[in-house]
Amino acid sequence: MTITVATAECFTHGIIAREIHACTQGYQGEFGPQVLKPESLKNFQDNVILLCGMFIPTLSALKSVLKVDPPKPHKIINGIKVYHEKEDQEVALLMARAVKKISGADVGIGTTAGIGRGGISIVTQDKTVRINSDEYADLCSPNSEQLLSRQRSGVKKTLILLEQILNQQ
Repeated sequence: MTITVATAECFTHGIIAREIHACTQGYQGEFGPQVLKPESLKNFQDNVILLCGMFIPTLSALKSVLKVDPPKPHKIINGIKVYHEKEDQEVALLMARAVKKISGADVGIGTTAGIGRGGISIVTQDKTVRINSDEYADLCSPNSEQLLSRQRSGVKKTLILLEQILNQQ
């Protein structure tokens, strides 16, 4: 059974889509082989198709590309939406649902992070899962290492969660 996936990403910068694509095509990605079991990598290659991966950092892209009506951000920095962690959870869910609907995918993934650990949502027909990265960072007081650490954590946790969801299918 083939499962299609689409992503709308902010703080993960499209890396989740890139990693899913690498896994589905059978070549070495940066994170997939580190965090996914070998049988899952084979499952991805045999049963998963990445329909699209979108990098959606701005408030205007949320509205115009994903056609969502997000809550008012805490702050906007050069067009980039900045929410606190609770709102990041809400916006990530909006993003996941929207990219799933727009693309017709079986699975939609949304990620966004401003202040806090960020929000990650994975939506299927039967399930909605919301998590955070393990790392705190603040886009308003940028510390490159904290931002990159949060990004890496978000990518890894999302791939592991996607692996669990796909193994339940």
